[in-house]
Amino acid sequence: MNKPMMFILFMSILLSACGSQPSWENEEIAAASDRIMADNVETRWTIEDGQTSEPGREALIRLEIRKDGGKPIEAFDINHEKLLHLIVISKDLSYFNHVHPEYKGNGVFEIANDFPAGGEYRLIADFKPTGGDSMTKMEWVKLGGEPAAPIPVVPDANWDKTVEGKRVRLSIDRLGVNEDTTLSFFFTDGKTGQPVTDLQPYLGAIGHVVILSEDGERYVHVHAEKGQGTGPNAVFETRFPKSGVYKIWGQFQVDNHVFTVPYVVNVP
Repeated sequence: MNKPMMFILFMSILLSACGSQPSWENEEIAAASDRIMADNVETRWTIEDGQTSEPGREALIRLEIRKDGGKPIEAFDINHEKLLHLIVISKDLSYFNHVHPEYKGNGVFEIANDFPAGGEYRLIADFKPTGGDSMTKMEWVKLGGEPAAPIPVVPDANWDKTVEGKRVRLSIDRLGVNEDTTLSFFFTDGKTGQPVTDLQPYLGAIGHVVILSEDGERYVHVHAEKGQGTGPNAVFETRFPKSGVYKIWGQFQVDNHVFTVPYVVNVP
């Protein structure tokens, strides 16, 4: 073979090698394209066949989770001990319920919920498809029937509340926008004033905290710091995404019973 032909053959091999990708890179690209992300997930919410439920009675909430092409998402990972966390909040933020629907398969979750009245409710679902990201999907729904008189959302003068015999004092180290913020709850017995030291794990942590803005558009699912004991302190880290009024619901468990402590704060 003459030299010009050898040179052409060598360059052809070199260009072919430069233009191809290692197999492991191809595998990573394929894996990334198959990963389920929030923007590629669609949810469909229904309440008792067209929202015909009567207020004050159980209504069936049904959530269908699909890829944006319409194919049901079949598999979900357990996250904080459950496949899906559903938060139900009235428009005026006075009603709050944190429940865990049953998975029916084929991307469908269902649960019966006791709505106190007609009107608008914010439904918020936290879940993690297998092979995908943890995500939150929210929807406004409207129940038929007479809505309850709205209760104004007013910032609390102090963050010291007594609920079901437990006195719970909330401390916040800073109230700023997009700043790392620590929420610290301190528990004492409402009668004796003694520190509460028998908090039980709830959803795999010392407690669970949900935050929602007054307009229902900004939702924060707060995680507890790891390695905490059984009280009297419970510490959580979070950030407030925008200035405004927010409601905070802290959920804790004692004697296998979950109690909820609400606060309203103003973030400047």
